[in-house]
Amino acid sequence: MYLAVPVLLYAGERCLRFFRSGLYSVRLLKVAIYPGNVLTLQMSKPSQFHYKSGQYIFVQCPDVSPFEWHPFSITSAPRDDYLSVHIRQLGDWTQELKRVFSEACECPQVGKSGLLRADETTKKSLPKLLIDGPYGAPAQDYQKYDVLLLVGLGIGATPFISILKDLLNNIIKWEEETDSASDLSRNSDLSVGSSEQQSSNKICSRQKKTLRTTNAYFYWVTREQGSFDWFKGVMNEVADLDQRGVIEMHNYLTSVYEEGDARSALITMVQALNHAKNGVDIVSGTRVRTHFARPNWKKVFSKTCTKHANARIGVFYCGAPVLAKELSQLCKEYNQRGPTRFEFHKEHF
Repeated sequence: MYLAVPVLLYAGERCLRFFRSGLYSVRLLKVAIYPGNVLTLQMSKPSQFHYKSGQYIFVQCPDVSPFEWHPFSITSAPRDDYLSVHIRQLGDWTQELKRVFSEACECPQVGKSGLLRADETTKKSLPKLLIDGPYGAPAQDYQKYDVLLLVGLGIGATPFISILKDLLNNIIKWEEETDSASDLSRNSDLSVGSSEQQSSNKICSRQKKTLRTTNAYFYWVTREQGSFDWFKGVMNEVADLDQRGVIEMHNYLTSVYEEGDARSALITMVQALNHAKNGVDIVSGTRVRTHFARPNWKKVFSKTCTKHANARIGVFYCGAPVLAKELSQLCKEYNQRGPTRFEFHKEHF
């Protein structure tokens, strides 16, 4: 009697996942294996598959195991015409997955990142993938906040990749729609009369209400310099889209002594000179300046609180549990100091 209920629930969940996975047929478009043991899979997006930034999917590879499903954050934006996930090698299943895809990959061409890569033009056939989802996560509600403070440790940056791209896409779309509505308002004012003008004004006001988030601060902390290779394309893409200065990105490499320490003074000097001359950071290989050691989280909260007084700030963290307690405590501390509200959400891997 006591075993029947949990066994039935488990069997029902497995059957449901089996049928749901059959609804979404995906084919692999691109595969890349980067330093730091990170595997990137880009697959076709089923027409009926709808998701929000921050959500995750379950992935199964029959060539690895016909029964194992593992969750991974979606790193593509909802408006992208593809689905993508970034997978860090952390266990037996991910090690075997990397081995299976390594056999199907070829060495990269000159000028392309990634140790190994493959796509639809590769002669070797790519392994089959099944997906199930999407499933909800705390980060999917980021649009409820005026300002975002995103903190990712290592591969914990993955749910925020989609959020950053989606935020920029929403702002660009909102500005385009607002401009078109303003043009309609001016034209109707000149030609027809007040009825069309009132309707266009309603459209503008409705659009302003739908866009609440105006700024995002992203802090990415990693111990391995090789991790920048798989994140390089994302940082450059965000920098290219962000012509309005909406997103502020900060990279921290903890394997190097903090700035100001004599042991890292030479690296800091060369880094500053190269960034001033070429606009590229020598550590990350992007336009985003890399800092050393761990961030001073009190300074981060203090700066954000001062810059966005009276705002509702969503603090989203994804990573090991060790940092979650400190961030949660800082949110409570700064909520007691003034009208600025910090709301903490966490995900662990």
